[in-house]
Amino acid sequence: MKKLFVCALAVAMVFAFTAPTMAADWNFYGSARFATFSNDVDTKVARVESDTDTQWALQGNARIGATVSAGDVGGGFEYGSGPNLRKLYGTWNFGAGTLLIGQTYTPIAEFYSNQVVAADNDLLFQGMAYHGRRGQIRLTFGGFDVAFVTPVTQLTLANTAGGTTVSTAVGVDTTLPQIVLSYKFATDMFSVKPYLGWASYDFTTGIPTATSQESVDSLVYGLGGKVNFGPAYVAANFMGGTNLGNMGIAMATASNAIVDASGKIVDNDSMGYAAVVGFKASDMFTIEGGYGYVSSEVQYIGAKQEDTAFSYYINCVINMAPGVFVVPEFGIISGDDIKNAGGVIGTTEQTETTYFGAKWQINF
Repeated sequence: MKKLFVCALAVAMVFAFTAPTMAADWNFYGSARFATFSNDVDTKVARVESDTDTQWALQGNARIGATVSAGDVGGGFEYGSGPNLRKLYGTWNFGAGTLLIGQTYTPIAEFYSNQVVAADNDLLFQGMAYHGRRGQIRLTFGGFDVAFVTPVTQLTLANTAGGTTVSTAVGVDTTLPQIVLSYKFATDMFSVKPYLGWASYDFTTGIPTATSQESVDSLVYGLGGKVNFGPAYVAANFMGGTNLGNMGIAMATASNAIVDASGKIVDNDSMGYAAVVGFKASDMFTIEGGYGYVSSEVQYIGAKQEDTAFSYYINCVINMAPGVFVVPEFGIISGDDIKNAGGVIGTTEQTETTYFGAKWQINF
């Protein structure tokens, strides 16, 4: 009798826990993405010839995942080809708004560009705003989002004293999560999205003593938007801020704060802008071009360092069947000289990559 009761209880528990899942609506999806590019890399160093390489490989952002909904509760997951976890989150619509917990894109992520090189670069490191897929608790009320994001502390601050570096892996104290706000207003013709983010943590610099502590504060602000003119469209983004690298904002320039020779944290001011123009010639062809630029500047004892980078491209999306398309593209991803006044950090030249090729993609 006791064994029968245990079996009956086990069966009841299985049905109790699986019933919501059985009633849920699961939608699985996948995206196979393959890059075929010729990359001509110029290191801009005397007596060193440029290097041309062929990329013929599955992109790291190829993915498979699912979204699920069961009444007011939902969620989703997504894995990349690493394999790596890209998304894992749950949502709850409580009437006045929606609560999200887990890992997904933060409110500072708007994909206006369709640049496909470098695993869909999308000008994200050259002027478009991108905060990544991060752990967060987020509230959404219509077009307004407020997210409390996992702090970023495992970054390295450049140390101008002796050219060494100081790791943040030890001696970091965090009190608050990152706070990110955004509001998106959209109609059929246009959309506009202002955003704001803040983060702070205390950091043991080790200069001049092993217990010297400073505070690293980050601030990002910006505005993005898109306008549709029938088959044509224009989109742009502008952003600025302080110590964006320490917050995890994507930048092609060195945007972290710096520890100067006295052990003080010196802020790094950054800005960026990007714009794209596109035209849908037909259901089969869409042409797009874009340009993005970022710069960072830090001033410390006796010196000023400026770092800039840019990228531009032109491509054409060729749809061969529903979910099947290829994107031929030509462009340049470049970094300008790192210019210094005072010379504490020597002037360097970054690489410039001229590329052409195509991304092949099948969504299923």
